[in-house]
Amino acid sequence: MRSRPRWTDRMLPLIVGAVQVATNHAAQGNQPERLPADPLGVVLLLIGPLALFWRRRNPVLALTVTVTAMIVFVARGHAYGPIFFSPAIALHQALVLGHRRAAWTAAAAAYAFFLVHTTWLAPVPSTGLWHSLAMAAVMGVLLATGEFARARRERKAERERTAREETRRQVSEERLTMAQELHDVLAHNISLIHVQASTALHLIDDHPEQARTALTTIKQASKDVLTEMRSVIGVLRDDAPRSPTAGLDRLDELVERSGLDVTAETSGSIRPLPPGVERAGYRIVQESLTNARRHAPGSSVTVLLEYGARELLIRVTDSGARVTAAGPDGRPAGAPGGGPDADPGERLGGGNGIPGMRERAAALGGTLTAGPFERGFRVEARLPVPERPGDARAGRDATASVPGRTP
Repeated sequence: MRSRPRWTDRMLPLIVGAVQVATNHAAQGNQPERLPADPLGVVLLLIGPLALFWRRRNPVLALTVTVTAMIVFVARGHAYGPIFFSPAIALHQALVLGHRRAAWTAAAAAYAFFLVHTTWLAPVPSTGLWHSLAMAAVMGVLLATGEFARARRERKAERERTAREETRRQVSEERLTMAQELHDVLAHNISLIHVQASTALHLIDDHPEQARTALTTIKQASKDVLTEMRSVIGVLRDDAPRSPTAGLDRLDELVERSGLDVTAETSGSIRPLPPGVERAGYRIVQESLTNARRHAPGSSVTVLLEYGARELLIRVTDSGARVTAAGPDGRPAGAPGGGPDADPGERLGGGNGIPGMRERAAALGGTLTAGPFERGFRVEARLPVPERPGDARAGRDATASVPGRTP
């Protein structure tokens, strides 16, 4: 992609050529010792500007042609001045595009030529240290300007590249987050559907009304999972608007359709949290309830959210499996592997639930522990949150007014 409009690439050489030819007459009037431009001199005045047409596609060629035309023009005894315009432009462009060796070589060759020509070959030789330093200063300014423009261009390109990489990284992380969200949604709702379907099959003959309740729960769970899947897949497909992300404000809804006897407790300074913490907290509670329903059906569960000044404590504790309605195999209905003698430690042996919760907590700089607790199982997560002015005092006041939970 060109950094300038295309018309400037066509017009600049023509403008420089016209300026060099037109102003050369004025330069001749101020330098009577130099020869006026003959037809060959006019051709040399035009060759350099015409070479600027290739200054972007082949900057080294353009620089070589313009410097050669300048040296021949001056060596033939024509006036100094306008002939320098096109080599200066070609030198600057070569440096900007990164051809530093060619640019510095051409500059050194031009300086050596002028030093020799003005000292020994010119009709009126110019001697003295001041003249040599003046030429070196002009060359130095041209080279420094080109180097500065090149460094600025490279920094800009590096910033753009870094921005593109950061954008790609953020997109990749967002897609991984969405994939994890989709996994959690499917795991939770399919587990709920499985448990309720097993319960309905067990009760449909003897307790049809209770079976109806289980089927209603299945209908709602399937609707919820389809809605969330459509939302996440829509974002992955074409960045379509997404429904609000699940957060702790939807905890009551999660508890109601969990199919368990859940007691929710909240303490501390209740406040909105960053979206990442809200989402992680919701998913940790969701996965913990799924874990309890799968491995300890019929148990009672306590969910505690404690809003501290610097962290959010999430503690989900179940009382352990107990038989509520025995199936043909003697286990609770819809609870493969469960039962009054189930070992809570078996939950740590497989699956992606607990490792996934740990990854969520670790991604936020928090911690998560999970393991047997008394006859049941406990999941405890600590997620750091930014402290706001007054949070610490408000948290202490709120905690003092809410009785703490005794396991």
